[in-house]
Amino acid sequence: MAKIDAFFKLMHEQGASDLHLVSGQPPALRIRGDMERIKYKVLDNDELKAMLYEIAPDTKIKKFEEDGDIDFGYEIPGVARYRSNFFMQKNGCAAVFRQIPEEIMTAEQLGLPDVISKLASLPRGLVLVTGPTGSGKSTTLAAIVDVANRTRKDHIITVEDPIEFVHQSKGCIINHREVGIHTKSFSAALRGALREDPDIILVGEMRDLETISLAIEAASTGHLVFGTLHTMSAPKTIDRIIEVFPATEQAQIRSTLSDGIRAVISQVLFKRIDKKALCVALEILIATPAARNLIREGKTHQIPSVIQTGKKYGMVLLDDAIMELYQKGWITADDAYLKANDKGKFRNFIKNPPADFTEA
Repeated sequence: MAKIDAFFKLMHEQGASDLHLVSGQPPALRIRGDMERIKYKVLDNDELKAMLYEIAPDTKIKKFEEDGDIDFGYEIPGVARYRSNFFMQKNGCAAVFRQIPEEIMTAEQLGLPDVISKLASLPRGLVLVTGPTGSGKSTTLAAIVDVANRTRKDHIITVEDPIEFVHQSKGCIINHREVGIHTKSFSAALRGALREDPDIILVGEMRDLETISLAIEAASTGHLVFGTLHTMSAPKTIDRIIEVFPATEQAQIRSTLSDGIRAVISQVLFKRIDKKALCVALEILIATPAARNLIREGKTHQIPSVIQTGKKYGMVLLDDAIMELYQKGWITADDAYLKANDKGKFRNFIKNPPADFTEA
């Protein structure tokens, strides 16, 4: 057993989502969103480096020493997988580990709306799950892929950096590919995927123009593509995709994207106050003809109106979802205000509203 496994065991026992190991500081766990120190000595750089190198592949160690940071997956069988990131900082090396449960939670267990589970049955198109880091995007995507795995008889390819949730092939054949180990880049994997007879492609992160372009192309040529972006709402997600492309290509991309997009799910994670748990607020945009037309014409600022009038399709605005959580007594007014898009909607619920009110 690696020396660092003792920290992972503690992490599992405490129900922590993340483990932080930093040279010059004691270790810390993130529990229900808050950082809590572990009663342990201050970590020495050489000691920590030896601990980290014990679990890292040689190729990753070499890259870390050359570039100053790396990502890879680490697994303790029967416990969990961990998304691992090593990086250099002022006092030496450091690492953050995100726990990925071995058991994939179903859409029903997560309490996701039925409309999200139905996305797994789409024959083709682009489905995007967006939100800040740590908002549960990978968990939501894993639940959707799990539905497809149980109900379809297709070929699923996932491309991630690193591999997070591992699906066992059920009705589908599933191939997991990790950037840096099984493929050079997301774009290289997507180019290859188009020749690998996939029905469903999961792109762990749409980082650059080439990856986004290939994902849109795959969605437009008969594949169902799932991807993630670090955006906070459906309109901002569409704008982000368009703005990646040169100005001369944006009109064409608007047209192509409007044809290929099927749904955008934007989510924010909250710490519950009624019990020790987390909950998620979801903004859901379904690509109805009205939504497609707004994307094609560059009128994304009008998308919230389409969402408001599209409740019968399962659509919901993020702020309405947050309001529902607040009215249930699950989250605080301060948290609701902090993470809402329209902060004015929650300002009156706060005891001491900020004097300098902005939409930031």
